[in-house]
Amino acid sequence: MSDRGAPKVFVSYSHDTEEHKALVRRFATFLHSRIGLEVVLDQWHDNVRMDWSLWATRNLKAADFIIVVASPLYRERADGDAPPHEGRGAQFETAIIRDKLTKDHREGTRTVLPVVLSGGSIDDIPAFLAPYSTTRYEITEFTDRGVADLLAAITGQGQYPKPRRGIWRGGAREPRRVLAVELPWAEASRGIRRGPASIDAMQYQNSIVLRLSTPTGTGVGFVELDLGGHYERFTSVAGVLDDARDPFQVGRFRVLLDGAPRAEHDVSAGKPATIDLDVTGGRRLRLEMSRPGVTASPFGSAAVVVTRRGQPPELALGDPTVT
Repeated sequence: MSDRGAPKVFVSYSHDTEEHKALVRRFATFLHSRIGLEVVLDQWHDNVRMDWSLWATRNLKAADFIIVVASPLYRERADGDAPPHEGRGAQFETAIIRDKLTKDHREGTRTVLPVVLSGGSIDDIPAFLAPYSTTRYEITEFTDRGVADLLAAITGQGQYPKPRRGIWRGGAREPRRVLAVELPWAEASRGIRRGPASIDAMQYQNSIVLRLSTPTGTGVGFVELDLGGHYERFTSVAGVLDDARDPFQVGRFRVLLDGAPRAEHDVSAGKPATIDLDVTGGRRLRLEMSRPGVTASPFGSAAVVVTRRGQPPELALGDPTVT
């Protein structure tokens, strides 16, 4: 990449006609001025006497991507069908580009981008660029939309990125239960961890536990699960940890689905709550655990909760599961 971070793009073409040169210049100007690519075009460097072979060699070597603009004369010169004295610049450049693909065909295919401008033809793409079996970029208008596919190839950011794959359920007809600790955690607060928990004398090996490391102060815990719209129900047992330092604490559990409040439960030692919630089609499940106190966060917020007696909450969701 160039020093400023923008990809450096070399434009290789032939001087078929003055009209073709002007069209290529307009295209390069759009990519440079509108899109922000670092474009290298020979027409912008003809104000001094130049060793063009050396100029082309250096810039082709330094380029992150090479745009090859298709035209009848470019194809002839690239494919070796033109006399040696015609279009020496294009013949020289295409020899370097062919060598690049021969050295590393996979990398060359990724970085050498054949372009067909308005009025051009796919048949004008040189044979060594495999115009019909590899991707080409037909650009009929110099607009953001018109160069979207070309820009995706340069940035690696397509218009339609592949979504995250859900957890494989083995093709079973009955929905498979998936532990929440196995799901991607989009975000989690301090003090939240995966692990075993004992709630009302029952052991839950795959729990979400809130236990702050500091013995005093304030605390609120939350975790956001990435459901991706793949699940139908969420179930768990919510309660105070049996080994809590303050066995008389009251815990509060809140559940939000895609930002909307769906459930709230208060629990105490020996009095856990069962959460059974329909999450069909939901993408983000937020689970909040706190200890009600003098001041509390608004529903769904991640603000600090001030606890009674200065003790932080010691709570857990026992074996939370989605199906």
